[in-house]
Amino acid sequence: MADTLTPRELKTLMGASDVTLLDVRRRGDRESGPAGIPGAVWKDPEHVGEWSSELPKDRPVVIYCVRGGSVSASVLTALKARDFEVRFVEGGLAAWETRGSEKGE
Repeated sequence: MADTLTPRELKTLMGASDVTLLDVRRRGDRESGPAGIPGAVWKDPEHVGEWSSELPKDRPVVIYCVRGGSVSASVLTALKARDFEVRFVEGGLAAWETRGSEKGE
């Protein structure tokens, strides 16, 4: 399985299965940026070791940050090390805002 998925693939996944969607933007980015993807729960990426044990392992986990870069990659690595089925959104919230949330996408 690829480590990433497109906004369109996320939208399809959200409609077809039970997925854990996590907003892992840094605190400052979250506080100064847009609201996020509907249904997502914010988790501080700097404390992944503390909150990862609370996640269900019986469904896929999808994470996103601002642009789908280093923050998502580091959280993905940490969660994979704990045996989670996890992927992150290519382009992050910025891509979701321009492509994933469009009607008909």
